[in-house]
Amino acid sequence: MKKFLAMSILAACSSSAFADVNYSLSITQPEHHLGNVSVEFPQTAQAHLDIKLPAWRTGRYEILNLANGVRFFEAKDDDGKALKWEKIDHSTWRVHLNEPTQVNVDYQVYANELGKRARHIDDSHAFIDASGFFMFSESFRQDPVKVELNVPKEWRSVSGMENAGSKHSFKAADYDILVDSPIETGINELHKFTVDGREYELVIWGEGNYDVEQMLTDLKKLVTTGNVIWDNYPYERYVFMVHATSGAGGATEHLNSTIIQRPRDRFGSRKDYLAFISTAAHEFIHTWNVKAYRPKGIAPYDYTNINYAKTLWIAEGSTSYFEDHLMVRAGIETTDEFFGTLTKTVNRHLQTPGREVQSATETSFDKWINQGGDHARNYSTNIYLEGSLISMALDIDLLEKSDGKISYRDVHRALYNKHRLPDGFTPDDVKAILKELTGRDYSAWWQANVDEPAAIDFDELLAKVGLGLIRPEGAKSVPSIDSFAKNSGELLTLTHVRRGGAAWQAGLTTDDKIVAFNKKHVGKDLTASLETFKAGDTVTVDFIRRDALQSTTLTLSEDFDKEKKVKALKDATPAQMALFKAWMGVDHPNQAK
Repeated sequence: MKKFLAMSILAACSSSAFADVNYSLSITQPEHHLGNVSVEFPQTAQAHLDIKLPAWRTGRYEILNLANGVRFFEAKDDDGKALKWEKIDHSTWRVHLNEPTQVNVDYQVYANELGKRARHIDDSHAFIDASGFFMFSESFRQDPVKVELNVPKEWRSVSGMENAGSKHSFKAADYDILVDSPIETGINELHKFTVDGREYELVIWGEGNYDVEQMLTDLKKLVTTGNVIWDNYPYERYVFMVHATSGAGGATEHLNSTIIQRPRDRFGSRKDYLAFISTAAHEFIHTWNVKAYRPKGIAPYDYTNINYAKTLWIAEGSTSYFEDHLMVRAGIETTDEFFGTLTKTVNRHLQTPGREVQSATETSFDKWINQGGDHARNYSTNIYLEGSLISMALDIDLLEKSDGKISYRDVHRALYNKHRLPDGFTPDDVKAILKELTGRDYSAWWQANVDEPAAIDFDELLAKVGLGLIRPEGAKSVPSIDSFAKNSGELLTLTHVRRGGAAWQAGLTTDDKIVAFNKKHVGKDLTASLETFKAGDTVTVDFIRRDALQSTTLTLSEDFDKEKKVKALKDATPAQMALFKAWMGVDHPNQAK
């Protein structure tokens, strides 16, 4: 009996028994981007406690080395005595314990990386993603957490988390919810509204040329569209956070909130506003796709290591695909505006030679190490672009073969219903859903379009829904060297040389500085410099490489002064128009009224 009692006491001491982990952040030097963090971990009888700061944040599949902003780390026991500690890797502090004790740690955080959307402090606000501020221990990851902020009294604090009794305090059931529930605190404006019994908040930091009433009008429309794809909503309250910045841009999805950043002067025009509201739609969709169900490999999150997954193209690309669908159905975006967006996506794909090299599976797995630049464009693709177009190809295939009765929306509805977190889904799970919905085996389709580089015939695909990829009337043939260049004074510096194109075959590469074509000095841009030639001409190119003048010859290829555009076919058949409506939820533009 005594032995059993001793073991019970030890067990209670060595685990948290779900005691609270308490966090506090004091912002006393905001002008220097500094904050002081204190964390109280419950009593433990372990020989040591490993305390970690995430190395990346959710929604950005890239190691960010967030621990590089930590200084003045110290650890104490429950009597306030210093505990011995050592740093054992890039983001882990090991605290040694001689007896059962509560562990209290304090450290300073430098937060001046607004664009990474993990940590930022200045004299007007703080954006607090727990991954950039709050350390955790795997021993207490499942325990309840509380956060208390010590900020200037005129600041307002907003989060998707529940309030914990004061206007600057929050609570969550565990660290995973904390890390997926950022806090915006500072000088901001807050707007609240209710739609279908669910509560929403729009909090905006920074002045800009935005129209709050327009934003609220369209957000109210957007949030009604969840049932277009899914059976229910995974939240009762949702927060849209917006930063009007001096240059930082981007967005990140979270559990029941999102953070959207745009330069302060990039809200006003219709083009800029559509970019904003489509981003809001993208992050809203993530509330289901990623936050309610996501690929195996990133479920559960490992916060300190790379999380490999082969279906990130579904997590991001399918989300990009659906955003326009919801906006069109909600009446936020017109079909012509949607066609404009689709045109850019298709043309960007066609102008990316990497589409012939890297599959959606490969680019998903390599997302953590993928990089931009000329080589990436020639030999890689990305989960957003490729995933969006593969999603479209699959959607139209499903609709066509089922006479409009089965769509890609049904696949995501099934993923939500069958593969809700904490379990992640696999490629085989998606193929099983496709077979269950259609009675057909999609293994060959998957191999050809997902596991291998997809070769999409857009003329054939778009025609099924009464659309075409059409060259505008009056487009003129122009000569091209299949490259992009920037003006650098008296020269043109190549920024991208398309693999297999005219310049590539002539041996030109990025950073070569073009001096002359046929001994005539180049003009202000590449188009102007080639306007006296025609496709098929052979020209001499003088260029500088490694500060030395060199020369080569190339044969100009043919391009056009106007790109092809996605347009509604004037002679679309009733069957094509019916499939368009099943696809987009609205009438085909040429449907007789």
